[in-house]
Amino acid sequence: MVDGETIETKISDKKDEFEEKTDEKKDDMKDKYEETKEKGKTIADNVISDLSRSIDEFKENLKSMQKAADKKYADYKKTTVQSLDVDLVETDDVYYIKAAVPGIDKEDILIEAGDNDISIEATFVPYIEEFEEDEAELIVNSLKSGRCVKTIRFENSIDLENISAKFNNGMVIISIPKLIIPKHKVNVE
Repeated sequence: MVDGETIETKISDKKDEFEEKTDEKKDDMKDKYEETKEKGKTIADNVISDLSRSIDEFKENLKSMQKAADKKYADYKKTTVQSLDVDLVETDDVYYIKAAVPGIDKEDILIEAGDNDISIEATFVPYIEEFEEDEAELIVNSLKSGRCVKTIRFENSIDLENISAKFNNGMVIISIPKLIIPKHKVNVE
């Protein structure tokens, strides 16, 4: 028969063998975990790097799109006739117009009056054209540029002979008397 000491030795050996295998499996699992963890970090770093690069490219594309849109808008403004900013006030006998023409000399303002309308015209030079350097770049373009016209039509006929205009600090003030035609009584025969 097998004595108790032999059984204990065999149990102890099996226990040691089991612990060694368990430790080896733990070490293998730990190594696999660390390897998977490193792969995950590498993948995450690559995703973040790609995302950051994509965001930077998107920002650059937006900037170039904005510049292209600003250039197209500036070109559009050059080819279209813009309206002048005016205030119109009426009294019983006179119309008054105040037109903003900042930066324009009074000799460069054209005012024409018709039977019941008046047109004010001025040409604004873009600010960028004041620079001789080729390196000057237009960043924002919101001031008027090019030919600007404002035509105002009146309900009443106007007295063309007595229209007056004054220029002061980039403003043109025009007084336009109404043409008051007296009523003529017609006799019926």
